[in-house]
Amino acid sequence: MLVDTHCHLDFESFDDDREAVLARAQEAGVLRMINPGIDLASSQAALRLAERYPSVYAAVGVHPNDAAGWDDASLEELRALAGRDKVLAIGEIGLDYYRDTTPRDLQKRIFKEQLDLAAEMGLPVIIHNREATDDLLEILEDWHKKLENSSLALSARPGVLHSYSGDATQARRAISLGFRIGFTGPVTFRNAPDLQEVAAELSLENLLVETDAPFLAPHPKRGRRNEPANVRLIAEKLAELHGESIETVAQITTANAGQLFLW
Repeated sequence: MLVDTHCHLDFESFDDDREAVLARAQEAGVLRMINPGIDLASSQAALRLAERYPSVYAAVGVHPNDAAGWDDASLEELRALAGRDKVLAIGEIGLDYYRDTTPRDLQKRIFKEQLDLAAEMGLPVIIHNREATDDLLEILEDWHKKLENSSLALSARPGVLHSYSGDATQARRAISLGFRIGFTGPVTFRNAPDLQEVAAELSLENLLVETDAPFLAPHPKRGRRNEPANVRLIAEKLAELHGESIETVAQITTANAGQLFLW
């Protein structure tokens, strides 16, 4: 029994066969899926899907690459969405210095405002990071310190670093704050020995499996549209790297997701 803690089922690439995609996920033993938003419209769409399908849950948030139109009304709308029953997290939020479509100072401000919203709502965060690790971890450390100083239970389950691509030292820095580390299709790629080494070094008790569908399809489906059923291929790779059975990896990562998202 597996879970996919990050997929974008609301994207138009699933419009023609969304029901079939969900059926294949169930056949593959994927019991639950989290659909994060990347802006207000997709957060609303994620919630609609979650309210329609029992196995789908939502996260709401504004991605750094979609943050240029952020204003006070955006925060209020997110707050209203975050209070709905099937919303389990604030996300996908973070920093992206690779595409840099939003000025970095604005990215940081919007990121911090959404972190504060997560603390207010008692919801963990789903973190996007691309080439911004130092700034991102500094912000997360400051935020986590506030959680601890306020004696908030969220400090024990603050969130996940989604689609991890950093090194083991950076991962341990996040883990020391209580964050989980999410692995997606690239951990299965033949040209990713460094990422595989990081995944092998980290304890399974700190890991989540994700697809980021429709992106980042794992080997041997690389280059095709990804979907939640493929999360099994990621779990199988982690099992290989750790010398464990797929059943063990599924049990541990599913339990990790339950402890983080409380579903």
